[in-house]
Amino acid sequence: MSLRIFSVLFLATVLVGCTAEADSTVAMQPPAQPVDVAKVVYAQYSPEYTFTTRLESPQQVDLRPRVSGVIDAVSFKEGSHVKRGDLLFKIDPRPFSAEVARLTAELNRAQAALSQAQSEADRAKSLQGRNAMSAEQAESRVSLAQQRRAELASVQAALETALLNLQFTEVRAPIDGQVSNAFITAGNNVQAGQSVLTTLVATDSLYAYFDVDERTWNSAFSQVKADGQTKATLMLSGQAQTEYQGYLDFIDNQINVESGTLRVRALFQSDSEVLRPGAFARIQLQAAASQPTILVPDRAVGTDLENRFVLVVNQDNVLEYRQVQLGRREGDLRVIESGLQPNERIAVNGPARVGPGMTIAPRDVSIKTAELTLASAKPSA
Repeated sequence: MSLRIFSVLFLATVLVGCTAEADSTVAMQPPAQPVDVAKVVYAQYSPEYTFTTRLESPQQVDLRPRVSGVIDAVSFKEGSHVKRGDLLFKIDPRPFSAEVARLTAELNRAQAALSQAQSEADRAKSLQGRNAMSAEQAESRVSLAQQRRAELASVQAALETALLNLQFTEVRAPIDGQVSNAFITAGNNVQAGQSVLTTLVATDSLYAYFDVDERTWNSAFSQVKADGQTKATLMLSGQAQTEYQGYLDFIDNQINVESGTLRVRALFQSDSEVLRPGAFARIQLQAAASQPTILVPDRAVGTDLENRFVLVVNQDNVLEYRQVQLGRREGDLRVIESGLQPNERIAVNGPARVGPGMTIAPRDVSIKTAELTLASAKPSA
């Protein structure tokens, strides 16, 4: 009887101790941490594609003289902007002026000879009509007048050429643009059509040619036309934060069968010396058609040793690790190409103080999309 009473008392003591220990454990467990939680943005989005290129000038001139001679003067500031018709180089004009003077005198002689020959031809016709001169003599004088007329025309043509050559001793800018340095300076001899004096490039607008692969063009740009409506964004190397706006103005008429690409050109207006021909640039084009896309705040994306991930909140308010594939950044948001589903909830502030497996106290917030030109879309089933 006493043994039975002792057993009952011992069991009661053990039960009381276990209950007290359980109560202590519950009391020591920390409360769930509050975390900002929001649904991912699911919207119609037009992805952007990036292409690399080098800028080209619409007009580029290797300036060569039209006449041979010795450079008298260089009449421009190297590297400056010039207008069409501005004097750039002057070739010694004295030999050409002398040739013009000689041919002018020759022209006067030819005119006098023609006047005399024509007068004699007219007199011969009159004498022949009165039978005072033979037909042979009259024809000879008429023929001489025709020769003198041809000689005069020849001298006139030579004089016009000489006047052009004299004019060409002044080498002027054929286009508006920026001039390089003088490759040949005063005192040096130049050859007509061979010596390059300098280069001149138009800089008020610049071309950016780039190639789009056939698959990308058909899927994203098949409806695009070269009518100035498709916008293009240019970024220079070393200026990732500065963008220049232009538009497509040329699409080639065929696909290159060797490379499987289509040649496209964007035009950019340049009102400064920042954009220069030959500069390396990245061109961004937005796809013609939008598609349903998931976006999340960029700060919600975490990085481990190998992957990018987002913390997803499940139905039990427990954080789950979810590997994602990132796309382009849009303001404060980041495009998620794969890894998330519409209507899923995520930890907005990322894995700064929380991690996978933690139970949280969600605080519902909304993701701001006011700065985006996105049309909301219903999730697909």
